[in-house]
Order: sequence, then C-alpha cells, then structure tokens
Amino acid sequence: MVTKRHRAQLTKEGYKLIGSHSAVKICRWTKHQLRGRGGCYKHTFYGISSYNCMEATPSLACANKCVFCWRHHKNPVGKEWKWKMDPPEMIVAEAVEKHVRMIRELKGMAGVDPVRWQDALTVRHCALSLVGEPIMYPQINEMINELHKRDISSFLVTNAQFPEALKSLQPVTQLYVSVDAATPDTLKAIDRPLFSDYWQRFVECLKEIRNKKQRTVYRLTLVKAHNMEEATDYGKLLRLGEPDFIEIKAVTYCGSSPGSDLTMKHVPWHDEVVAFGNSIIASDPYLTDMYELACEHRHSCCLVISKKKYKIEGVWHTWINYPKFFELVRSGKPFSTEDYLAPTPAWAVAGAEEQGFDPIDTRTYRRTKANIASGKAQRLTTTQGGDNTQTQGVGCCQTEEGEEGSCACKE
Repeated sequence: MVTKRHRAQLTKEGYKLIGSHSAVKICRWTKHQLRGRGGCYKHTFYGISSYNCMEATPSLACANKCVFCWRHHKNPVGKEWKWKMDPPEMIVAEAVEKHVRMIRELKGMAGVDPVRWQDALTVRHCALSLVGEPIMYPQINEMINELHKRDISSFLVTNAQFPEALKSLQPVTQLYVSVDAATPDTLKAIDRPLFSDYWQRFVECLKEIRNKKQRTVYRLTLVKAHNMEEATDYGKLLRLGEPDFIEIKAVTYCGSSPGSDLTMKHVPWHDEVVAFGNSIIASDPYLTDMYELACEHRHSCCLVISKKKYKIEGVWHTWINYPKFFELVRSGKPFSTEDYLAPTPAWAVAGAEEQGFDPIDTRTYRRTKANIASGKAQRLTTTQGGDNTQTQGVGCCQTEEGEEGSCACKE
C-alpha cells in the first residue's frame, strides 16, 4: 500500500509505520497532559486520560481527499482493499510497542510529570482516527478484539463511505461517523470522495448508526465559507441516525498545502461553533426535545451535544465506565449504552467557569503581546516545582512552538 514516497513523507512527519499499511503517531495532547497543560476533548467529554491514549490506524488508505485533512494528502487513496494484509495481532502489538517507545523518549522533556509519565507507559485508549479509513481494513473486527483483550478502549472514526463494513462492525467503545457537510454538493466539495455514489453511501452509513447499540457520534468539522450555512439540513441528517452525541469542532488550520486553499480565515471562533450547534438543534422541535448542549472544550473550539437521556437526575453522564465496558464485552452478552455510563464532572459541563479545562492542570498561552499584557501568558521563564521543571509561557493551549498546526482557540 505504502510507496517509497509515501513512506518517506509520513516518516518525516513523525508517523511510525507498521507493516505495509498501518501506522501510529503520538498526539500533541498526550504531550500536553504529560506536562500538566490539559487534556484533549475526549478527556473532557468522555473521561479518557490523554497521556494513556494511542492514536493509530490499520489502513493508511482513504476513499476521500478532504480539503481540511491535516495529513496534507500524503497517504494513499482507494475504493477497495487490494493490498497485502498484515495480521491484526501484529498491528496491535507493534502499535503499542512503538507508542510506548515514543512515550519513553518524552521522559526528559521539560515539565513532564514523572508519575504521569510512568502511567503513560500503559496504553488504555486507542483512537482509530490517525489517518485513512480504518474500516477499509478487512480484519478490523479482529483488531478491535485485540485491543479489548488488552483493556484498551476503541474510539473508531469512519468517513461514512463503506456501509457494508459499518454494518458488520462489532461493538466498539465509541463509534464516530464524520458528517462534514449536509448536502450532496457541499459534501462533494468538502470531502472530495472517490466514489461516484458517495451520497448514497453516506446516507446509508448514517441510517446504520441508528441500529448500533453502543455509543455513537456524529462528528462535524466546521469550515467557514464551506459548511456553516446548512443548520436545517444537518438537522435532517440527525433524524436519519439519531446518534447519542454530536461533536462539533472548528477546523484546525495545519498550514498551507497544494491540496487545500484553507487559511486561518476559515477557522470559526468557539462562540460561533456553539451558536451553530444550537441552531442545528433549534431547527427542528423533535431535535430540541431530544438533544441538549452538554460539554465544551473551549481551548480546542469543540463541544458535544448529547441526547437528554444522558442527563440523569440533573447530572450529565457523558463519561464512560471503562472497566465496566470491558466486563460487558467479555460477558459475550448483548449490552447497550446505558450499561457503561459514568457521571461527567462539573468542570466539563457547558457553561462551567473552567470551559472544559481540567482544573488539576495549568493552561498556557502563546506569548503574544496581548496575552503578556493581560497576564494570560508570561515572558519565557523557568520555574522549579517539586521534582518537575516547568517552562511557563511556551506554546499555547493547543500547539507548541515548532509543532504542526495552529492554535484553535486563537488566544
């Protein structure tokens, strides 16, 4: 699957390739939480520990070439599996090994909490969303089994172009479907799919979401001037699948590339993301009765709208009881979303003063003149705290200096 050119480009960007079609890469949020600078949105919304999370894929190939793809289209594309296939046991074993090796290399990074670093050597979560389309891999179910055997949760993201594979997908901890647009023309312009019947495939996948008994999510990536004028149409798509959650996130600008004309002007502010999410729900009384804004992660311009059934006696339960999930999987008996709920902490709930930032961590801001003047960011200094050495004012809430990407919160 991976040519010499693909391999060279992906390796240069930090991917650790596995066999002939898989990869793992360390996430910036893993680094941030190791340094006490906050966790990712999945920590806020669902209770994962970001420093225990491994970002991986069993298929570098994808059937779309999305304009906002942060991989800059350096991975292969395809409409069907036509490559040599590596066994799932090998993929999972090597992914864990390579991920742990990358964690070990972070031990000497300034500000790393030694207790968290030691704990991070154990992988507890896997985000199957690194690049490509994971359900293209013919043995995706066997790979999910391998993860669950190791007590590693599975957060799988699909681009909604393979309805048959989605139908045969066994239970995962949380299943995402990317809903990048709400009309055929916009979806074609945003995702640039390879399939000519892309819209039929897309709709079929959304309908299949309704049949899943485990947690399901519509994931919307908002791009100004591209897909933020279709609130009513998004509402119609919600009726097709009625997912448990709707994640809405501002696009992350990852720099210029020949494959995309996006700039920072296309990145919406957090308040615009919240307003758009509320407008989708308000577009249909049926949706207003079913859904409500539950959590936000302001420092990455992201929110989650939840079915109201997850608000039990006035308390949101968007978090996951992971030990209970693995217990249910091993039982071999049917189970549903209500069987592995956990209460959401007050700081993660929309409207809280913390705005989704875990108060046990310390938020840092870019060293702009405005942030320094307001006291948000400090001039570059180094302070000693216990056994840790912490550098204040380096990077921002999402992107460290020298890393790919841009600050989503624009602060």
